[in-house]
Amino acid sequence: MKTREFTLRTDREGMYNVTAQVREVIRESGVQSGMAVVYCPHTTAGITINENADPDVQHDLLLGLREAFPDRRAFRHMEGNSAAHLKSSCVGASQIVLIEDGRPLLGTWQGVYFCEFDGPRTRRFQVKVLADSGI
Repeated sequence: MKTREFTLRTDREGMYNVTAQVREVIRESGVQSGMAVVYCPHTTAGITINENADPDVQHDLLLGLREAFPDRRAFRHMEGNSAAHLKSSCVGASQIVLIEDGRPLLGTWQGVYFCEFDGPRTRRFQVKVLADSGI
């Protein structure tokens, strides 16, 4: 199946629930058993899987990342967004979601999130579905 690309407009910082887009690509693929790779091609954003029931969790994750990776005068990167690069590296550029019976195997409270650390921007992310090979 071809990689599907999505675009989203972000605020300065935030977590954007992209679970519906992942489910859509899985459904359209017709794959019953396999995996979906969700990938972010940016160096100051990332992809994570976390709780989708309580929005306070997203707030707390962003707060924790801000405290763990504050802006520092000692940073040398001329664009001034080194903290965003650190957050992105910590969160990661991709997640794998297992597929069984044509559905993503996410926990009851889990969702897939695009994490923005250096907005506002127009961002992209890709979803690729891979079927089990039958081995």
